Amino acid sequence: MARTTSPEKEPNRIVQMWRVFQMTRRYDSLIVWYIVGSILVFSGLGVVAGLLISRDSVLGLVLYIVAGVVLGVLVSMIILGRRAERAAYGQIAGEPGAVGTVMKNGLRRAWTGQEMPVAMSPKTKDAVYRAVGRGGVVLVGEGPRSRTQRMLEDERRNVLRVAGQVPVHFLYVGPDADSTPLYKVPTAMNHFKRALTAAEVTAVSSRLASLSKTMGGIGIPKGIDPTRVRVPRPR
Repeated sequence: MARTTSPEKEPNRIVQMWRVFQMTRRYDSLIVWYIVGSILVFSGLGVVAGLLISRDSVLGLVLYIVAGVVLGVLVSMIILGRRAERAAYGQIAGEPGAVGTVMKNGLRRAWTGQEMPVAMSPKTKDAVYRAVGRGGVVLVGEGPRSRTQRMLEDERRNVLRVAGQVPVHFLYVGPDADSTPLYKVPTAMNHFKRALTAAEVTAVSSRLASLSKTMGGIGIPKGIDPTRVRVPRPR
């Protein structure tokens, strides 16, 4: 009888976190100090709180110290997750299709993005990506601003033609000094003031989806496959 192979087990959380830490440390040498510092600071606060509040109780002092250490570990894990995301995006920054990775994996719940560009220059590989949320429509230009600005203006006209007077915002991700770094795209989008209700977001998304179908699909530029890039996150 053929021997059945058992499915490969996923690494436990400690192993996953260690791998995330190792990857982050290769690209962010300060992560060690962030983690050690957060643990020491909150542990110290636990000691101070214990001495001030439970000076006469050994058990109370121990509990405050333990609480400080646990809080410090939790904060360090949050820091690690954010720095790991930054390091991961830093590895693909500047590559064609990198913005598509952010649109697929990095946006917050308030936004829905497309990993496929809605416009692209076959010659330069400059591209425009689109996201819809409570702040309106965000068009992200991937490439030098001098080349993508006109592409964004053209796409804005397409959006307004089918979605009415919805707010349309521009972001530039490229080599220019004033461009938005790749890892800051989700944060920049959250800074836009809310202008649409949940129902309006759904309606605008549906209209823009029909626009994309009318214009035809545009493939991901060669150079990187966003579907194969995952930002490590601690669970």
